[in-house]
Amino acid sequence: MSISIKRLQLFEATARLGKLTLAANELSLSQSAASQALKELEETLSYPLFNRVGRDLVITEMGLQALPKVRQIAYLLESLQSTNLDSINGILRIVASETIATYLLPTLLADFIKKHPLVKPDIYIGNTQMVINSLDKGKASIGLIEGPTIHKSLHIEPWQQDELQVFCHPSHDLALDKKISLTQIKQQQWILREQGSGTRAIFDAAIERVAAQVTLGMELSRQSAIKTSVKAGLGIGCLSRLVIAEELKLGSLIGLASPLDLTRRLSIVTSEDTQHNALSQSFVEYLSANNTH
Repeated sequence: MSISIKRLQLFEATARLGKLTLAANELSLSQSAASQALKELEETLSYPLFNRVGRDLVITEMGLQALPKVRQIAYLLESLQSTNLDSINGILRIVASETIATYLLPTLLADFIKKHPLVKPDIYIGNTQMVINSLDKGKASIGLIEGPTIHKSLHIEPWQQDELQVFCHPSHDLALDKKISLTQIKQQQWILREQGSGTRAIFDAAIERVAAQVTLGMELSRQSAIKTSVKAGLGIGCLSRLVIAEELKLGSLIGLASPLDLTRRLSIVTSEDTQHNALSQSFVEYLSANNTH
């Protein structure tokens, strides 16, 4: 039994999307045809690509090892079908943490696509841990993260500098002096990002370095919700300066000088797939060349 391109595309889509039904829809296959095709591919390869856990498919270790090679084949096929064989083209799959995706990536992406109009972006937003998980499972070729992390098989390259800012509502007691002491840090109700986010990891590390403890008022996964909560007087917050720059300028939020070291490095995360994909490699090189911070 031969290995067809369609079966390889089905395997790649199933690994990326996490469900056979979604992969079948993407490739315009019926559920039964997709299930049969995946079964035949596993029989041809003589090893399982997925473990069946209830209704879910969980990629196997052999499947993870095969995935970069399959993606390389898919990319070469996509390039071969292009009218311009020398052009940078195809689907650019990026997963980025929220601050980068909202405040940095759009402008960079627009400029890159202007240079390479045949590129189609596919962007997913999640916290730092979600970015790592997505790269690890082969759902994207490029990740952009805000927090410190290590991984045994992913390459993590420093990219830009950023700094978090403690802030409060203009009517808050701390707003007049525009600063917060270590004692006051311990006294406040804090509205923070969720565990797993890069922002939270940097904040927690800074608090640990000064041997302080804080009172968590609320833990929210959306930056906009944190800003709104602080504006409502529910506590003080800590987010990237990129996120609150407009509010600080307008005076609807007040930045507070603090004894905390809240600097951080934004990073580019790549996998083995990236090295074999000219489009992904080209975008990584573009990001490195446009390090403005």
